[in-house]
Amino acid sequence: MTLKIGDTAPDFEAETTEGRMRFHDWIGDSWAVLFSHPRDFTPVCTTELGYMAKIKPDFDRRNVKIVGLSVDPVDNHAKWAADIAETQGYAPNYPMIGDSDFTVSKLYGMLPADTTGEAVERTPADNQTVRNVFVIGPDKKIKLVLVYPMTTGRNFDEVLRVIDSLQLTAEHKVATPVNWRNGEDVIIAGSVSDEDARKTYPQGWESPRPYIRIVPQPS
Repeated sequence: MTLKIGDTAPDFEAETTEGRMRFHDWIGDSWAVLFSHPRDFTPVCTTELGYMAKIKPDFDRRNVKIVGLSVDPVDNHAKWAADIAETQGYAPNYPMIGDSDFTVSKLYGMLPADTTGEAVERTPADNQTVRNVFVIGPDKKIKLVLVYPMTTGRNFDEVLRVIDSLQLTAEHKVATPVNWRNGEDVIIAGSVSDEDARKTYPQGWESPRPYIRIVPQPS
C-alpha cells in the first residue's frame, strides 16, 4: 500500500519507549510527525534522533508531537538512547516505537507486506526503505510524506518550515511560494475568486500575472 497526501494515517497499537501507544489517541487534537529508521545504532539516524531532541521545543510550540520508529525491539532503543546522548548531546525526549514485528512499517508502506523473520537478523540495508517522514494533521490525514536514502540525513528544519505552511494554509485560503518562511508574503489560493478575495483583502494585492496574487501573510 502506498500512502498519499490526504489519506487517513493508519491507526495502530505499538510498544514504545514511553509505554504502549494507540496512535490516533496519542495524536489527539495535535499535529504529529512520525519518522522512521531502518535499524538502531545506525550512524545517520543517530545524528537525526539527537537533532530532533534538540529542536523538540520548536515542535511543541506548534502543537506538534514527535514519534520515532525503528525496526528493533524497544529494549534496544533504550541502549541506543545512551549513545545518542553521548555523541549528539541530546537524548530522545519523545517516544520511539519498537516495530520488531514490522506491523507499522508494513501499514505505512515502508516494507513489503510479506516481510517476515526476526528483526534483529535483518541488516539496515534490508530495511533501507524505512527512512520516511510523515506529517499528520489533527484530522488524522497525511499532510506530507518525505522519503530519504540511508546515506542522506534528513533536514528537520525543512519539516518545521512545511508545518508552518500547512498550519497557515489550513486556517487561511492562501498558498506559500518557493522557499517561503513564516512571516513572508503569501499567495491567495487559486480557489478564491477575485470578488471573494477583495472581501478579505480590501487593500488589494500585487499581481505580476492575473493568476499570481501576492498579499502579506495573514495574522
